[in-house]
Amino acid sequence: MKNVTDQDLKNEIADMRERYPRLQDSELFVACFLKCCVTENEQEAIAALVGGPGDKSLDAILIDDPSKTVFVVQGKYRQRTNGAREHRSDVTSFAEIARIFSDTSAFSSFIEGLEASAAGKAENARKRIRSRGYRIQLFYVTTGLCSQSLTQEADRIIRQAESPASIEIIDGKRMLRLLTDYLGGVAPPVPFLELEIENGNGIRLEGVLQRYDGNTRIESLVFPVNVWHIAEMYEKSGIRLFARNVRGFLDQTSINKNMEATLHKEPELFWYYNNGITIICDEAVRQSRAGRNLIRVVNPQVINGQQTTRTLHKKASRNSKATVLVRVISVPRETDEESDRFENLVSKIVAATNWQNAIRASDLMANDRRQIEIERKLRNLDYQYLRKRQSKGEARRHAGVRHRFLLKKEEVAQAVAACDLDPSIVRQGKEGLFEERYYGQVFPNTDPNYYLPRYWLVDCVSSVARGYPERAYAKWVVTHFIWQRLQQLLKTRHLKQVFTRQYERGDFKYLAKTCNAVFRGVMAFYRSRRGTGDKAIDVSTFFQRRGRHQEFERFWRNAQPKHRAQLRTGWDAFKDELQTAADSE
Repeated sequence: MKNVTDQDLKNEIADMRERYPRLQDSELFVACFLKCCVTENEQEAIAALVGGPGDKSLDAILIDDPSKTVFVVQGKYRQRTNGAREHRSDVTSFAEIARIFSDTSAFSSFIEGLEASAAGKAENARKRIRSRGYRIQLFYVTTGLCSQSLTQEADRIIRQAESPASIEIIDGKRMLRLLTDYLGGVAPPVPFLELEIENGNGIRLEGVLQRYDGNTRIESLVFPVNVWHIAEMYEKSGIRLFARNVRGFLDQTSINKNMEATLHKEPELFWYYNNGITIICDEAVRQSRAGRNLIRVVNPQVINGQQTTRTLHKKASRNSKATVLVRVISVPRETDEESDRFENLVSKIVAATNWQNAIRASDLMANDRRQIEIERKLRNLDYQYLRKRQSKGEARRHAGVRHRFLLKKEEVAQAVAACDLDPSIVRQGKEGLFEERYYGQVFPNTDPNYYLPRYWLVDCVSSVARGYPERAYAKWVVTHFIWQRLQQLLKTRHLKQVFTRQYERGDFKYLAKTCNAVFRGVMAFYRSRRGTGDKAIDVSTFFQRRGRHQEFERFWRNAQPKHRAQLRTGWDAFKDELQTAADSE
């Protein structure tokens, strides 16, 4: 995906303005940053806003209890990205906030004159910093420019604070990169991590393998890390460390169980058995501090080794003798060409290195822009959409909130294909629906109102088929037949929404009766065409053949009157239910 532009940022702000018309663009810019970089929850980002008269460099305060961090944001929204340079006084006075929140008298003076809600947020933040050991993370976010010397001066000011604190200055170019990542599903990002290179305990390291490609400016580092530090890495960053990975945690696979056994019985051999962890990032810098050799990685993403990382987090102990190989790849993304190279490199590394737990066609589409947008829009409707392969329990644990409904992208794909394509294609296997020849037809847009009526129709058809083994093979033909009639009813966005809401509540009494009538007709169709004796076709093979839905339409026109009458009665009653529901909303 190419880097976004100034216009993309303006479009994002304009989109938010439709939902929050009372907010100024400068406020929406800060909320947009929070949504991209700190919390993907837009409402939480809006609630964090503080700005107004006398805001004293506080545009937003967001308290994140799970990470024990207070995020404080100052925003400077200018119409032209990377135009004007930031003033020294603006940046340095903002950096002083870290010291002020640690000092009682300075804080008392600071909140004088603040608007009541802003003062309340500041006081809540300070209580966590002083009493509960929260760290403070400052973000100075601008669409302008900031010099390297001013950034370094802000860092020096921050180090004077009594409480743990850090500052990130996000200029216009980096803000656009964050928006690019957000639209690509990498939100919120991990700002940076520090990985300690293994040394001591009888292990001698001659050096870190470092490779730099002058043509592409891609730099690679390879080094050993104690497994405990990998466990800490996940503890600090959580699931967002794997946003660019195409799968979730697969939990108790045989390979993951073998890793656990090695950690327990032969930790010193883990280095030899495990393929290691691959991290892609924007920048990697070697540092030395307090006798520790570190690699500082900016905006890191684990693109191979999620199963290893998560297993180590579960099982690694502080005193473990196990070591794992870490490969860090730093890829520049300042131009569209470099951005394309970055995306292609990630995709190819994922496909080439994740071979222990095989990659599927559906996995490779997990981070497709369309899948990401579908996930976000469904979340607003209280649906959890699983675009990455993982257990439903794992997905619920990391969702943050419990949604009313949980959908897998494979189930949605089957529903659309059954309704709009030849039903035999669904019988060939769900993975084929994610191949290039079908993917664009199965996922033509990101509108939830396109997918949900189809999904719930399949749910109804499947419930009517339950308990009848032969119906399991015929259900896709039944789905296709009913959808051709249902889509004629659901011609407006409103009616699609009404259908979805009514089905969610279980308020349709006659849709299942309609499905049952069609099933009876389809099974009569099968019996009339299967043949006899040794040449008889079994029900599974019969419904695998192409064109059965067209043959059934012709059969239905001459079907037994009782089947057609049952359908007509049920369908008319269902239409009345739908219309009554639409009129009442």
